[in-house]
Amino acid sequence: MTASKTRGPAERPARAATQTLLDGVRRTVLPSGLRIVTEAIPTTRSAALGVWVRIGSRDETPAMSGASHFLEHLLFKGTAKRTALDISAEIEAVGGETNAFTTKEYTCYYARVLDADLPLAVDVMMDAVANSVLAPADVETERGVILEEIAMHDDEPGDEVHDVFTEAIFGAGTPLGRLISGTEETITPMTRTQINRFYRSRYKAPEIVVTAAGNLEHAKVVRLVRAAIAGSPLDSAADDPVPPRRITRSRIQKPTTVIRNRDTEQAHLVLGGEGIQREDDRRFALGVLNNVLGGGMSSRLFQEIREKRGLAYSVYSYGTQYADAGLFGVYAGCAPGKADEVLRLIRAELAAVASDGITAAELARGKGMVKGAYVLGLEDTGSRMSRLAKSELLYGDLMGVDELLAKVDAVTLEETNALAAEILAKPMSLAVVGPFDDGAFSSDR
Repeated sequence: MTASKTRGPAERPARAATQTLLDGVRRTVLPSGLRIVTEAIPTTRSAALGVWVRIGSRDETPAMSGASHFLEHLLFKGTAKRTALDISAEIEAVGGETNAFTTKEYTCYYARVLDADLPLAVDVMMDAVANSVLAPADVETERGVILEEIAMHDDEPGDEVHDVFTEAIFGAGTPLGRLISGTEETITPMTRTQINRFYRSRYKAPEIVVTAAGNLEHAKVVRLVRAAIAGSPLDSAADDPVPPRRITRSRIQKPTTVIRNRDTEQAHLVLGGEGIQREDDRRFALGVLNNVLGGGMSSRLFQEIREKRGLAYSVYSYGTQYADAGLFGVYAGCAPGKADEVLRLIRAELAAVASDGITAAELARGKGMVKGAYVLGLEDTGSRMSRLAKSELLYGDLMGVDELLAKVDAVTLEETNALAAEILAKPMSLAVVGPFDDGAFSSDR
């Protein structure tokens, strides 16, 4: 299979236009610019539906930090024809499930149901996304819920340390450095009028992709979506479409050490720095490198720190890519008294890979891990639905499985080691959450 390049949201056809992307995968663009992508999997008896909006926390002003996440909560609270109970009860009555999540670059609302109940899921989910009323009472109720969620997050140091690390890399208050949830200082004064203005100005048809995977017919899904949004703000092309997201390369901050003093039983550490952008062709090499370094039980970090020395229960590396930037980090959770030794070992391993690279055997194992994780991750309708959306929203093309596996197979030892030398040899930032005072650690190697 070969990749099929898709069109961006600005290219709106006068009439609904449909094309075949891959075997079983079809794409329709409505006159409004809303896109529908489906994958037919006749052997299943279920279907997964997602409504994806290309709006995330990086698209907010500092004063509106957390608006995307706030809105995600509110869209399940009721429309002109459904209460919050109706939205959940109608799906749960047929054994289905609904949920949503917000990221820095997009928001997703999804449902999983039996194949026969896909028409119901489309009607409920499209109604919620297109026609939410944002009742003032619901805004106040959800404000309290979100403030509790923020407080709960602050009580999870293993999660908090990743936010601290991201802030250290991109800078607190920057589009990529701000918290997805917002803060108590931004959520508390946010008004219903402000949230509704954000909703109606940003949730435009060209910014929305509806994806579905399972036992379905593409043409029927298109008809269902069109019927569900008839007469709504998503039914026609917007007079004032959202301008394309302004991508100016996010500046990476100077290496620093940030310590959040918490009375915790464990020290939570993330050491790392700048990674690569989402569309960088070296992302396949980075996937291989990540698996070798800290992506599994056979990885160097896991073997050295947990298996040989028993210094940490959890240790792993990871990469995160955005449209204009990326980061690469290593996380470890350990007893506070062992933090210095764990950091020393992490730095030593990063330095060794940066200078000497990985071996041919490690390259082969890393490739196998990437390919296996990808293929095994496509075993359910939900993951396939997500794959369609991310390909459409983030990459603009959909690779077939064989093509993607070939991209991984094409990764060379020289390419991987060159990438390791580039991203692992630089001075790095360190984020720490635990019972430590400022100055307890240094970001120097």
